[in-house]
Amino acid sequence: MKKKVMLVFGTRPEAIKMCPLVKELKSRANFETIVCVTGQHREMLRQVLEVFEVLPDYDFDIMKSGQDLFDVTSAVMQKMKILLREVKPDVVLVHGDTSTTFSAALSCFYMNIPVGHVEAGLRTYNIHSPYPEEFNRQAVGIVAKYSFAPTETAKQNLIREGKSPETVFVTGNTAIDALKFTVKESYSHAYINWAEGSRLILITAHRRENLGDPMRHMFSAIKRIAEQFPDIKVLYPIHMNPAVRSVANEILSGLDRIKIIEPLDVVDFHNFLARAYLILTDSGGIQEEAPSLGKPVLVMRDTTERPEGVAAGTLKLVGTDEHAIYNSFRQLLTDKTAYENMSLAVNPYGDGFAALKIANILEA
Repeated sequence: MKKKVMLVFGTRPEAIKMCPLVKELKSRANFETIVCVTGQHREMLRQVLEVFEVLPDYDFDIMKSGQDLFDVTSAVMQKMKILLREVKPDVVLVHGDTSTTFSAALSCFYMNIPVGHVEAGLRTYNIHSPYPEEFNRQAVGIVAKYSFAPTETAKQNLIREGKSPETVFVTGNTAIDALKFTVKESYSHAYINWAEGSRLILITAHRRENLGDPMRHMFSAIKRIAEQFPDIKVLYPIHMNPAVRSVANEILSGLDRIKIIEPLDVVDFHNFLARAYLILTDSGGIQEEAPSLGKPVLVMRDTTERPEGVAAGTLKLVGTDEHAIYNSFRQLLTDKTAYENMSLAVNPYGDGFAALKIANILEA
C-alpha cells in the first residue's frame, strides 16, 4: 500500500523550497504524492511551479485584492477541511512559517492527521519579529509529528521546547536543493548586461515590521552608498505590496545606477544572486541561498531566525538604522579582507540533498 503524502504550500518562497521535495517524492514508487497550493501568492507562485514543472492536484486560489491575515487563515482552513475529508492523507507536509503553513497545520491537527514540518525549528523567540512568521512556526512546531530541521541549532531549539529527539531530523535546507535546478553558467539577461563592469548589488525588502520609517532608513542608506560609489549598480526587484513601492519610489527613483524592477521569477532571481557582489535583504530564504553561492548578506532586520549564518560569518545583522546599514555596506565595498571573510565562509545550511533525506525518512 502506497503512503499518501500531501504537500501544502501557497507562497513563492514556499514553492521554491517545496518543489525539490515534490519531485523527489514523485520519483518514488512507495508514495502517492498529492500537491495542494493555496494561492496565497498567485502569479509569483505560478512562475515557480512552471520552472520546476510541478502541476498541482488542487488549487484553492484564495488570493484576493487587499487580503489580510484573517482572510488567508480562514479561507485556507475552510478549504482544507473539505480537502482533508476527501483525500485522507497519511501525512501532510508544510513548510516554514507562512499563514498557509499555520492554517494547513492547524486544520490537520483538528482532524488528527500527522503533520511533517519542513524547515522546522527556526526561532527568534520574539513573537513580533518577524511578524507573523515567528508565531506561525512556533505554533506549527507544537502540532508537528515530524520535524525536518535544516541545522543542528534548529533541532536543539525543538528539543528544548519539548519535542522528542526521535521525531526531529537534521536534513539541511531544501533551498540549497533548489539552486541545482535554477543556477546556470550559460545564463544571460539584459540587467546583467547593464551591470557588466560594475559591482552588482541586489536588494530585497518587504517585511511588514519594516514598513514606514524603518524602510525609509534602509533605502536612504542604500541611496547614499549608490551616490558615493560610481563602480556599483543596484537592482531592486520590488515586492508587490503598494506600501513598499511607495517608499521605494519616494527615495530610490531617479538614480541612474539604481533600477527598481518588477519581481523576478525564480530562475532569474537565483542567477542574479549568483552574479551579485553582495546582497542587502530583510528576507529569510536569501540568508540561506546567497551564502551557498559565496555572497555576503547584510540582513536589514533586528533579529534573525538563522543565527547559524551569523555565527559562520556568511551573514551580518545590521538592523534598520540608516547609519548602521551605511557603515556595514561601505565596509564591504572598501575592505577586501572583510568581504572575503564573509564570501569564503562555509555555508551552514546543507549540501543540496535535503529532499532526498526527507524522502528517505518518510519512506522508513
